[in-house]
Amino acid sequence: MTARTPAPGRPQTTIGGQATARARCVLAPNPSPMTLDGTNTWIVAEPDSPVAVVIDPGPLDEAHLAQVVATAEEAGLRIGLTLLTHGHPDHAEGAARFAELTGTAVRALDPALRLGDEGLTAGDTITTGGLELRVIGTPGHTGDSLTFHLPADGAVLTGDTVLGRGTTVVAHPDGRLGDYLDSLRRLQALTVDDGVETVLPGHGPVLVDARGAVEFYLAHRAHRLAQVETAVELGLRTPAEVVTHVYADVDRALWPAAELSVLAQLDYLREHGIIETP
Repeated sequence: MTARTPAPGRPQTTIGGQATARARCVLAPNPSPMTLDGTNTWIVAEPDSPVAVVIDPGPLDEAHLAQVVATAEEAGLRIGLTLLTHGHPDHAEGAARFAELTGTAVRALDPALRLGDEGLTAGDTITTGGLELRVIGTPGHTGDSLTFHLPADGAVLTGDTVLGRGTTVVAHPDGRLGDYLDSLRRLQALTVDDGVETVLPGHGPVLVDARGAVEFYLAHRAHRLAQVETAVELGLRTPAEVVTHVYADVDRALWPAAELSVLAQLDYLREHGIIETP
């Protein structure tokens, strides 16, 4: 889920195809104001390995799932594992069917999304076909949001936590702003301390300035939070009223999603004693 807010100064590359030495994207045919060009399904493998990991099979679209399998096979890869960044349908709805097609387990943080005995927990390291993926807990967009750190490529696969274009929704009540800000800071630390330079997002183009992208997100959230606080001081109380005032620059088709972010922002301001609880 996204909200289109311009993010100048963030270098981008095209969508689909080989993105890094280990990651290639198959774009799902589900474009919309909320999914941008569609969902990015990622096939990740060591260059000389015959086994791949697929991250976010995407919607339940038979042609797309078949294309993911075909793309892997054309590269000489067998899919050995399926991972989910979070449970929104545009990322996870096709996972069960994809597992049938590939004979793989599905690992996710949410037990309801898993197929097989193993889940995922922040701090896990996944090694499949010689590939190393580190599981980073990045709740906030949703409570179950994860990021996968691909250290060999200096990249992170962020799902909806950081997008290739625009900014993401904090999907209240499951998503929480305080958690989201902590997650962004966690990603920022990876760009400073662990050599992460590239964002492989769940929607939109690849970003080749990961640090700049995360810093933009943090600045944008601080700006929006200040705007919401000002709106409340002006006497606006309902999420719809605040959205009309604060998100006037955003496509109206995204205002219902913006209301979710506003609810999360209002909760955050109340929790921190900045505004009064009604």
